[in-house]
This record gives sequence, C-alpha cells and structure tokens, in this order.
Amino acid sequence: MKTEFWQIGKTSFPYLVEGMKIYEKRLGRYLTFQSLVLPNVKNANKLPSEKLKLKEGEMVLKKLVAGDYLVLLDERGKQLSSIQFSKFMEQKLVSGPKRIIFLVGGAWGFSDAIYQRANYKLSLSKMTFSHQMIRLFFLEQLFRAMSILKGEPYHNE
Repeated sequence: MKTEFWQIGKTSFPYLVEGMKIYEKRLGRYLTFQSLVLPNVKNANKLPSEKLKLKEGEMVLKKLVAGDYLVLLDERGKQLSSIQFSKFMEQKLVSGPKRIIFLVGGAWGFSDAIYQRANYKLSLSKMTFSHQMIRLFFLEQLFRAMSILKGEPYHNE
C-alpha cells in the first residue's frame, strides 16, 4: 500500500518544514510514503471561504482515483489514541486499498464534496490547530504508529 500525505498550500514556517522533513525521512523505513503539496488556489485571499473550499475540493477530487482511501484530518473526525491509530494503520496495510491518502485542507477546511468522498475523518485533538501545524503533528503520529507496529522503543506506554 502506498501512503500519501496531501496538503493544500506550502508551509510558510521554516521550523515546521524542518520538522516535517525529519519525520518524512523516518517514515521511509516503514512505508512507501510520499508527501504532496497541492498549490494554493489563485487569488485565494480574494475569494469567499465557501468558494475557496469548493475550488480546493475540485483540485483534490481531480487527483483522486477510484479505490483511493481518503482520510480527512478534520477537527470533527474520530479521535484515536496512538495505539488505536497504529491498529488502524495495521488494518489498512494488511487488507486495505492500494493507496491511502491523508489530507490536510486549507485554512477554511473542506468542501461538502470532499466530505462526501471521504472514507474516514480523523481528529488529532479536541483542540483546533492551524492547518500548517497539524502537518507536523500528524507526521509524528504516523511515525509513532509505525514504530508501535514494529515494536520499537519510540512510544512509551
């Protein structure tokens, strides 16, 4: 299974980019992994939030193929412990799709079309984090899940 992490727009904070690179490199030991930055919508700052979400959603839907398993990182999604998330990943690795895509939306979230297409919604916390910070948090949790599955000492229980 190929694991992809899609993000709308570049991360503008160097410390987040540096941290993300660390975990992306580590994930390569466990997964066929790719991180993909989708471009910002042109003139995004001049569009109403609903129109912006619609355009971002159209861009994402064009890149998906039949059979992709789409997981939205969404504050209204299901909250899992690190152990539960590792079991989720294990299940997908064993009997899952050819490609699982974790998606971080833009600042305003997702369009209705993306919610309808999603196979799963995952929340990393009851707190709200910026769409840029959540990228690093998620990559760390994905690495943690894989290290749990391999029985490595990274996670303390």
